[in-house]
Amino acid sequence: MTASQIVRCPWVGIAEPIYARYHDQEWGVPQPDDRALFEKLVLEGFQAGLSWLTILKKRENFRAAFHGFDPERIARYGAKDVARLLRDPGIVRNRLKVESAVTNARAFLAVQKEFGSFDRYLWAFVGGAPILNARKGHGDVPARTAESDALSKDLKHRGFRFVGSTICYAYMQAVGLVNDHLVTCFRYRDLAATPG
Repeated sequence: MTASQIVRCPWVGIAEPIYARYHDQEWGVPQPDDRALFEKLVLEGFQAGLSWLTILKKRENFRAAFHGFDPERIARYGAKDVARLLRDPGIVRNRLKVESAVTNARAFLAVQKEFGSFDRYLWAFVGGAPILNARKGHGDVPARTAESDALSKDLKHRGFRFVGSTICYAYMQAVGLVNDHLVTCFRYRDLAATPG
């Protein structure tokens, strides 16, 4: 199959190679690494009100600014760190989102301590295996589900911020708890055969 014959989910488009790489290599792939799970959770919060492409283009800047998304280090951030981040033109400079990253790091560590890993905590919301949907069109993909509602409610109860149900559903799709690649997409079959 040539590159021009590959059928992807329509949200990818063709103009941005970084988007295609993200779709082909990351989106919907189960991610057992807690640091990667934390990174995506923080980035999903920063994406609120913006395009995911904007976040992808700034991702390396975010990684540098947030010390590789090390939750233990971020949990110790104070006012000077927040001020530093708000001056960084390479990231999204929104005070509420920056402060939520610090709050979320602390809540993330508490979840790790209680459950042994954030990964173990997350998979409980989908019964331990990816939800395999069979979406035929982009319009078939909901903005939220009962599972994302439950995850959002529990995260908020644990002190997380920027974790509404819509953000949680996008997160669940991104980290492979849900396979929402369209059935026509070449990644749908690959991921349908991948256990969680």
